[in-house]
Amino acid sequence: MNVYLDNNASTPIAPEVRDAMLPYLTESFGNPSSSHWAGKPAKEAVERARRQVADLLGCSPDEIVFTSGGTESNNHALKGVFFARRRRGHIITTQIEHPAIIRPCRFLEGLGADVTYLPVDSAGLVNPGDLRDAIRPDTILVSVMYANNEVGTIEPIEAIGRVCREHGVLFHTDAAQAIGKIAAKVDDLGVDLLSIAGHKLYAPKGVGALYVREGTSIDPFMHGAGHERGRRAGTENVPLDVGLGAACALADDLGWTQALRELRDRFWLALKERFGEAVVLNGHPEQRLPNTLSVAFVGHLGADVLASMPEVAASTGSACHSGQITLSPVLEAMGVPPEVGRGTIRFSLGRDTHREQLEYAVALLGERLG
Repeated sequence: MNVYLDNNASTPIAPEVRDAMLPYLTESFGNPSSSHWAGKPAKEAVERARRQVADLLGCSPDEIVFTSGGTESNNHALKGVFFARRRRGHIITTQIEHPAIIRPCRFLEGLGADVTYLPVDSAGLVNPGDLRDAIRPDTILVSVMYANNEVGTIEPIEAIGRVCREHGVLFHTDAAQAIGKIAAKVDDLGVDLLSIAGHKLYAPKGVGALYVREGTSIDPFMHGAGHERGRRAGTENVPLDVGLGAACALADDLGWTQALRELRDRFWLALKERFGEAVVLNGHPEQRLPNTLSVAFVGHLGADVLASMPEVAASTGSACHSGQITLSPVLEAMGVPPEVGRGTIRFSLGRDTHREQLEYAVALLGERLG
């Protein structure tokens, strides 16, 4: 039996999403910018998908920009705000962001930006008080992820949003891991920009969206013709946009996530029963995504554990470079001891995960780890 427990890396395409896309891979092939009979259905499909994304976020369709994925959305948010302000200003983010935030920030530092990287506590939480203290008169943007991709910790986004509004600072959140798992209405969160990655919520790879609150000054990321209301040049990828829209329509119903949470918690209890103190939880024990379980098998290397059980697809929390085992920046920022963090594995459940699969995974771990 093969068991897929790496849904935070990528989800399968949902059947409903696939079915929605198929007509736009065959008969409805026109360019959505064309006004003739072949282009109109494609244009209508893109705008319908835009409304579906907007409905999920509780915003206007005019505030949705389709992109090639979460990385582009994050880059557009950071660089677009910075360039709109004539390459000046202070940016605040955190030490546990995805590389699609950290690396653009490093790039912008090379262009003159001043970037503050906020610390987190041992559970991976940002302190809104630290943010308040870090804001300066020249702060132009705060970017804090909604939920961490490695350990699943959910950040206090609403509180952070209030701090940003108090100081008149734009607020962006990378919501790639959160969308489809927890509620994400932009007005509730208090965000001005929000990034979505399609392949994290049962849409295809290579498509995403950026929410841009009306009135937010942001430069285009792609230059060319006037697509996406002048905010992103390039002919729309109709099948992928339709797929993202269909996935967002599915994600509007979060009822299934309670069963997923219960399944994950039973999995954790089974691991504790089998390994006792030799298995440690990473991240917040309660304030985390319902599908995510990051655990460290003390005395082992995560990569070796996974290599010993190729039937299970999951991710590690460390990497080997030139014979040296290094922790992920997330675990390091959380202060996880190296001897613990080196044994980290992230199991991320999904819509297709069943109890029998998790029982099988526990049995394999018990067998391979002794």
